[in-house]
Amino acid sequence: MNDSNSEIAVLAGGCFWCTEAVFQRLRGVKEVIPGYTGGNIKNPAYREIVTGRTGHAESIKITFDPSEIQFKSLLEVFFATHDPTTLNRQANDVGTQYRSEIFYQNDDQKAIAEQFIKELNQNNVFGNPVVTAVTEAKPFYNAEEEHINYYNDHRTQGYCQVIIDPKIKKLEKYYSNKLL
Repeated sequence: MNDSNSEIAVLAGGCFWCTEAVFQRLRGVKEVIPGYTGGNIKNPAYREIVTGRTGHAESIKITFDPSEIQFKSLLEVFFATHDPTTLNRQANDVGTQYRSEIFYQNDDQKAIAEQFIKELNQNNVFGNPVVTAVTEAKPFYNAEEEHINYYNDHRTQGYCQVIIDPKIKKLEKYYSNKLL
């Protein structure tokens, strides 16, 4: 899905079930696809990604309408709903596949992301330095069907209740003005 009123953002912030669930709820987001990017083999599969040996990060490709939500607003939500200060880790998910990274699509996104991180660090927002990498976009590979819409389809699953529910609650509390 892409048209003249759309832009793409690719973000990695740990498990893609979490990030997909968060960004699906934002007004102006047209589509969120979980997948893999940043690695060194073509067409990786989940079973390869989880080993950490392919170099890919679990990530999401967001198609959004910049007249409804700007890239900087996506970054605000991104940084608020994962820990950007832990290298290659989000909670119990450990490995390079769970890193925090922004895969910019153009020079504007790169500049916005770098400035945003600089401001977070200058204001000591997290108490520790942000380790989120800002990297030029690489090929994005869609995740397998069973990973798509995972949270919405499996809300009673333990991982969803323990890990994703708190992120959704935080989103609803602090960003209700950005929700569908």
